[in-house]
Amino acid sequence: MNIKDDFTHGIIIKTLCPLKKSPEFGTEMVDESLFGRKIKILENADNNWYYVETDYRYKGYVNKDYIYVNDKKTKNWMENANHTVCWNIVDVMAEPKFQSYPLIRLTRGAIIKLTGKEEEQWVQMEFPQGDKGWIRKDFVKEKVNIGSVYREEDIRRKIVNTALSYMGTQYKWGGKSPLGIDCSGLCAISYLINGIIIYRDAQIKEEFNMRRIKRKDMKLGDMLYWPGHVAMYIGDEKYIHSTGKSSGVVINSLNAEDENYREDLADIKEVGTIF
Repeated sequence: MNIKDDFTHGIIIKTLCPLKKSPEFGTEMVDESLFGRKIKILENADNNWYYVETDYRYKGYVNKDYIYVNDKKTKNWMENANHTVCWNIVDVMAEPKFQSYPLIRLTRGAIIKLTGKEEEQWVQMEFPQGDKGWIRKDFVKEKVNIGSVYREEDIRRKIVNTALSYMGTQYKWGGKSPLGIDCSGLCAISYLINGIIIYRDAQIKEEFNMRRIKRKDMKLGDMLYWPGHVAMYIGDEKYIHSTGKSSGVVINSLNAEDENYREDLADIKEVGTIF
């Protein structure tokens, strides 16, 4: 089937969807997208792989088993999947009770579609293919749409609080979930969950509305850049980041007097902001 002549959009249907540098499982993972997110198929590749662009404008190779490809249903999904998982890791159950069995495990930031049916503390959700399952009401909230308007102070705080929710997550190259995350993945998903798209890698790209500012002007939620590394400023000379040196998401300080000071990261190369 020629995808370009048939369907060109799809939905991620697995817990996590690796985006690969090349159309092979054994190659480097450049990104990781989440259940319920939309992708655009740019071209076919060999052996059931597609070259795709995510809804946050990042490109890579995805295996067909991770996505459900159907333009009509993808459009319906984008119009009606208005909730997101707000808990680190949750199970979607076959029935509205803990004694049932899980259909899939979802992570913070996954996009879901609710049917409107509830039973006690459970709400029913529908999968892109039409199947249904149950998730705890406390584990979901309304999705923040891209471009939603907030007071600057409020959105800065929301972004930082989202990043803090990943504290202790293991480091994973290309990862972007509570099951494993890298430096730029942490920053990108913290913004994305709050309705803002920034570039997924550790560099400033002005086409993503990120502009350079002076270190003295940095505020909550601004980005700190080093060659090949990025962190988020959280105030009081501290920053949160995912780092292989610490095996995961930690808070470090720019103040040499603090016990969590990182001398190797004292020299910030660039500071970026979208505000």
